[in-house]
Amino acid sequence: MTTFPPQPDRSPVGDLDLHLLFEGSHRRLHDVLGAQPTENGCWFSVWAPNARSVRVLCEHDGWHDGHHLARRGDTGVWSAHLEGAGPGHAYHFRIETADGALLDKADPVAAAATEPPSTASRIADLAHDWHDEDWMQTRGERIALDAPVSIYEVHLGSWGRIGPSPGRRFPTYDQLADPLADHALAHGFSHVELLPVTEHPFYGSWGYQATGYFCPTARYGTPRQFMEMVDRLHQRGVGVICDWVPSH
Repeated sequence: MTTFPPQPDRSPVGDLDLHLLFEGSHRRLHDVLGAQPTENGCWFSVWAPNARSVRVLCEHDGWHDGHHLARRGDTGVWSAHLEGAGPGHAYHFRIETADGALLDKADPVAAAATEPPSTASRIADLAHDWHDEDWMQTRGERIALDAPVSIYEVHLGSWGRIGPSPGRRFPTYDQLADPLADHALAHGFSHVELLPVTEHPFYGSWGYQATGYFCPTARYGTPRQFMEMVDRLHQRGVGVICDWVPSH
């Protein structure tokens, strides 16, 4: 499927998106809200219905605080296009509350984050050329009620930390892919189940205090590196299950 980036002169949040948002039935809000890169910049959109004003601060221009988002009528959605901002740049929203307080907030639908203790979000490049067609065509059979399933539950940071990588505290997702596949296959596991990989501020929680529903933790790398790990595990014949813990 061919996809096209949002256009600088038109917000990615359309009328249908607003209708579905308020109906409570929008299933792809992360595709229109948050940071959506364009060819020469990025759209930033956030739902903040009680805010007096909203700005976006981005590291590409030294965290300049003059980039105001425009409110979409009485919808509570704020949007603005920022030229020069692009994948890899960190950003956050500066919310002015009804009583005039200024609060710097991470993007609730960010696809990537900066590594803690930083709390900024990051514009993500989500392009990936997948090579797991064989797995995708047969995964239904592999999880059928009469199929043999054996699941290896793993906390990536603990399992893969055999020694700090040069300049890093943890190994990256893609570095873990083949060793994890080797271990699972050698011990007869059909799937690996990842303890929470969504972003979380306190590492001691093992990810159970999620702050980013749509972004894998930056401790182990970028979203693209996460996709490379999943892709590689699928190519090796190992399924991937991600714990979903925000409802805990």
